[in-house]
Amino acid sequence: MKRREFLAAALSGAAVLSLPSPFAPPALAVNGTAARNLRVTRRSIEVNGKSASVFGLEQPDGSKGLRFKEGDAFNVTLENRTAEDTIVHWHGLTPPWQSDGVAGAPLPLLKVGEKRSYNFPVGRAGTHWMHAHTLQEQALMAAPLIVAGRDDDAPDEQEVVILLHDFSFKTPEELLAGLTNGPLSSHDAVNMHGSQHGAPSTSAMDMPGMPGMDLNDIEYDAYLANDRTLDDPEVVAVERGGRVLLRIINGATATAFTIDTGDIRGELVAVDGHDVKPVKGTRLPVSMGQRIDIRLELPREERAFPILALREGAPERTGIVLRPTGAKVSKIGVTGSKPGPVLDLALESRIEPLAPLALRDADRSFTMRLTGDMTAYRWGLATNEPIEAVPGQRVELTMINASMMAHPMHLHGHRFQVVAIDGRRIVGAVRDTVLVPPAKSMTIAVDADNPGQWAFHCHHLYHMAAGMMTTFGYRT
Repeated sequence: MKRREFLAAALSGAAVLSLPSPFAPPALAVNGTAARNLRVTRRSIEVNGKSASVFGLEQPDGSKGLRFKEGDAFNVTLENRTAEDTIVHWHGLTPPWQSDGVAGAPLPLLKVGEKRSYNFPVGRAGTHWMHAHTLQEQALMAAPLIVAGRDDDAPDEQEVVILLHDFSFKTPEELLAGLTNGPLSSHDAVNMHGSQHGAPSTSAMDMPGMPGMDLNDIEYDAYLANDRTLDDPEVVAVERGGRVLLRIINGATATAFTIDTGDIRGELVAVDGHDVKPVKGTRLPVSMGQRIDIRLELPREERAFPILALREGAPERTGIVLRPTGAKVSKIGVTGSKPGPVLDLALESRIEPLAPLALRDADRSFTMRLTGDMTAYRWGLATNEPIEAVPGQRVELTMINASMMAHPMHLHGHRFQVVAIDGRRIVGAVRDTVLVPPAKSMTIAVDADNPGQWAFHCHHLYHMAAGMMTTFGYRT
């Protein structure tokens, strides 16, 4: 299936609900923020000593992504300067449905040479991002989308944005075909961490207490932080003894990471753009589509500080280096001595939001089973009835993972709160993307305050392409 078709097809089977016209103009933001131009482009980067053609989301001056202040209007004109139709999703924002970036839900793909204007309130401050809602996401069509708070530009704290990605010299279509079409010829084979087609496995079968869990199903050519590998990492100049806010975005399509801050004990201060009570640590997990903000107090020492992203269940890693003036930067291998940690819910169960949803009972409750067949590479979301709500309702949704892979589940157009793990009630994080590991259940609460027929899917790109997508709809 072509990249332009698969997501529209995923939504086509959803229940048809009574909604406002999908082509009604979006609500206009009112504060007069000047229009920004954002271009979908093709660009070249160097990976492992070879040139690679990838996508970009750039402003006319070449800067990647967008940055706003809380209270601004998202007044943006998106222009497609590539030779392919595309569409962009504003991950973390809550625009009107007419401005969401999923093909056919409701607007069509942006054609070659076409421009499309968006204008809606940008909303709350936080670390967000934007990416293609097609297989083009694999080819690095992604960029940061930062909404700064009123005090985020204080002179005593330096902001460092890190966008992580997994990279292949194969096309996304080749990678998907390798997963879904059975054994390929030797020059086309996809080497997988899993049980499919006899490929070598780095499953958690070898890890105590986690029999049969599949961790990674694609072996990538490289893992990138801000488009670079550790063979030539980005080196960021920082002040000795200064304070740094890391805004980390996992833009990888099929790879979870653990962020390793070395011997600097950081503070997790936000997840998915929402502030949390600080949690201290040196290793913090981030699954696909998620974002974490980490505050660091740097020692007053003349040495460099690597910030590494460790690939889940495998030794590969990527990252950047913080370098105080005069510090030497040593070579860091792209492969570590040990596999990266397997992501679990230990941290999730401890996170407390600073601004939780209002306490109230659910008006509607749904249960969803996350299903999968690694051998056939089929993935799905099974419910007894369509997930739908009336505006103003509180909805609780319990996701039960009946597959042997973890799934980072993302809901468009809303924020939700984690309210139970394995049936145990908690006052958990406010998020837009939550990880559901194998044999675990996760309950989220959503306030139905943004009518539309919203995509709800696994943020593992190939799970989504193979069927792990549904809708959160409204009945008016």
